[in-house]
Amino acid sequence: MDMRAITSAWVRGWTASRGTPAAVDQPWGYRIDVGLPRHVLRHVLPAPDADTVGALCERLTEPYSWLKVMADAEEVAPWITEGWTIPDDPGFMMVKRLDPGVRPAPPEGYARTVEVRDGVVRVRILAPDGTLAARGQIAPTGATAVADQIETDAAHRRRGLGANVMLTLEAAAAQAGAATGVLSATVDGRQLYGALGWEYRGPLTGIVRGEV
Repeated sequence: MDMRAITSAWVRGWTASRGTPAAVDQPWGYRIDVGLPRHVLRHVLPAPDADTVGALCERLTEPYSWLKVMADAEEVAPWITEGWTIPDDPGFMMVKRLDPGVRPAPPEGYARTVEVRDGVVRVRILAPDGTLAARGQIAPTGATAVADQIETDAAHRRRGLGANVMLTLEAAAAQAGAATGVLSATVDGRQLYGALGWEYRGPLTGIVRGEV
């Protein structure tokens, strides 16, 4: 998959996972009306350039409008205009061939639930005291599926819970017919996903419009 195909798959799966309206095609990529107080909308650009990013920065004046661009922060920084910032949390686009194999059992003492709502598979791992230890979800959209909102509580890290969530999600998506997984990773997440066979395909940088 090239970056345009990866971006298209990610946008479809992300909107399904988050329950937003479907993305609207734009000449530069996609517009998603997210509708959250600190994330009003996002424009996603698979092949950004200085002119396009600069024009969007000038046109979009509503606070907490976001651009998600497939380029390094260092490349993008000179393109943005006053009022826009790049948060200090780089992203990484990753893909993986999904395996419908057996889902691993959760670590001893933990319990796992798997639920499907509106086509999105949600996995939760509960600690022995019943509190949420780890979670994640994946949205199959045909041949691809997007993993999203993978989280492990700080008190339960380094116990294999994140890997258990991911492998369970991957198997469920493959069994639903998806062949390729797509996700956007944080710095910490990239290490986990890389250990599970996910391959890095390119950078992802977020740009946000601040309050006036």
